Amino acid sequence: MAYASSPDGPPPRLTSVKLVVAGGFGVGKTTFVGAVSEIPPVNTEAWMTQAGKTVDPVNPSDTKTTTTVAMDFGRITLASDLVLYLFGTPGQPRFWPMWDDLCRGASGALVLVDTRRLDVSFAAVNYFENDSDVPFIVAVNLFDGLQTHHLGDVRDALRLPEHVPLTTCDARDRGSVVQSLTAALTYTMQRTSAGEQGALAR
Repeated sequence: MAYASSPDGPPPRLTSVKLVVAGGFGVGKTTFVGAVSEIPPVNTEAWMTQAGKTVDPVNPSDTKTTTTVAMDFGRITLASDLVLYLFGTPGQPRFWPMWDDLCRGASGALVLVDTRRLDVSFAAVNYFENDSDVPFIVAVNLFDGLQTHHLGDVRDALRLPEHVPLTTCDARDRGSVVQSLTAALTYTMQRTSAGEQGALAR
């Protein structure tokens, strides 16, 4: 992670990291990015209309009135020499082709899931397992601040490999989101270090 420099030495060299926040429709990605961004978050929210229901079917009990149609973007400074740029993916299937572009150049990813609707999370987990080389972790969004399922059960339901970290967070709470981002960065560094050591061994 980042280290403080000597007060008599040169200023620390700034490191910027791109991290993707992915997940299915309505799992809390826009809220997650907005909770920590130190700049006004950029989002591409559009109103959901009756006509759009034929393209983006939603749960009738869902009170969500807008949806991300391109991406969310935010920035957070985690240390004097470390800035994290967050790119939130759109969740609807018709926008999945954009994920390749959003993940280009990313150091890591965090897949946000809603245990009330795990079915919308399978595609995101599958993408990072099989179609992307970006290291990722999975975070269960604690809607209403409650953890309704054991993480082991969630891992089994998602068929998530043991080496992929699984944690919880409250997408509305800045401190909780920062902890999740730190976990994603830590895992990314571990994977990168392991890959470099493997390359040297060969």
